[in-house]
Amino acid sequence: MTTFGLFGGPIGGIAPELSDHVHDRQDMLGGFWPRPPVTPFFRDVKSEVEPLTFSVIVCAYSIERWTDLVAAVSSLQRQTFSSTEIIIVVDHNEALLARVRAELPGITALANRYSRGLSGARNSGVEEAAGEVVAFLDDDAIAASDWLERLATGYADENVTGIGGAVIPLWEGGRQPGWFPSEFLWVVGCSYVGQPTRLAPVRNLIGANMSYRRAAMSAVEGFREGLGRIGRRPLGCEETELSIRIMNRFPEGQVLYDPEARVQHRVPKIRMRPAYFIERCYAEGLSKALVTRLVGSSSGLSSERTYTFQVLPRGVITGLRSGLRGDLAGLGRAAAIVVGFAATTAGYIVGKIHPAALS
Repeated sequence: MTTFGLFGGPIGGIAPELSDHVHDRQDMLGGFWPRPPVTPFFRDVKSEVEPLTFSVIVCAYSIERWTDLVAAVSSLQRQTFSSTEIIIVVDHNEALLARVRAELPGITALANRYSRGLSGARNSGVEEAAGEVVAFLDDDAIAASDWLERLATGYADENVTGIGGAVIPLWEGGRQPGWFPSEFLWVVGCSYVGQPTRLAPVRNLIGANMSYRRAAMSAVEGFREGLGRIGRRPLGCEETELSIRIMNRFPEGQVLYDPEARVQHRVPKIRMRPAYFIERCYAEGLSKALVTRLVGSSSGLSSERTYTFQVLPRGVITGLRSGLRGDLAGLGRAAAIVVGFAATTAGYIVGKIHPAALS
């Protein structure tokens, strides 16, 4: 659901039950450097004695994804970290809301109080949340049993405002298409080549696996409505814009990525098609154009430069070399990188020149 990819993308890592081939292909690139120690600003006497409390928010909009939603909730109920409140926010779907209330006991279920879309739904959940930390899991994602425990460990540092982790693709049919470049796994909301392979500060987190201190989110008034996915419209970058505002509000703080905090994200066959790949890349460009209008290109494109000038060329070269060795799928991956970059760039240019295209 939520990516920031070529013009902002999800963050890499591997689930325990999967192989570690993605980490084998990832590189530690520039832009993820440790910051000097600073004076704690989220000090809480209670947190020094007791663990932080978590509220986990799952946003849902379609009853067609009921099975996925049940699996997501089940994974949250099996967490090793017990201080958990589960909130399901239903985006303007009365039938789905009624079913959640009837069939998922022990869950706080509420309707999106704002305009239709993921940003409004998330804000509705944050307003309801009682936990000191608010975590977000997609309705088609499955959290590892120690997911919250890993996130909680990072908040021992009082300067941390947010933590997210790895999102692993769970392909329908069991395999990643041969033509699909791992550099573009952000297209399907998952980890991609070029992201950190160890705990590191990052600009922003992927929505399928992210958390923030509730105080920090309240200070910036949550997600900006008008950004992000509405139903099946594949726009995004609301997480990017939120994280930039939080870092601007708390410049002494850090947003961290922990690859050991893992979730799996379902990828249906419809998102494994070239047409969806191109559409999603174009939409990402549109989304990034809107973000740069709001926060400026310096912040809005800070993570994309290394990706564009180092990661993508390396991916094209790797694909071409594979093709020369007889792996025709390698040629497909190289071509997909070029097409994906072109589509994203086209969306960005259109969004900058014609702002009406963003509505």
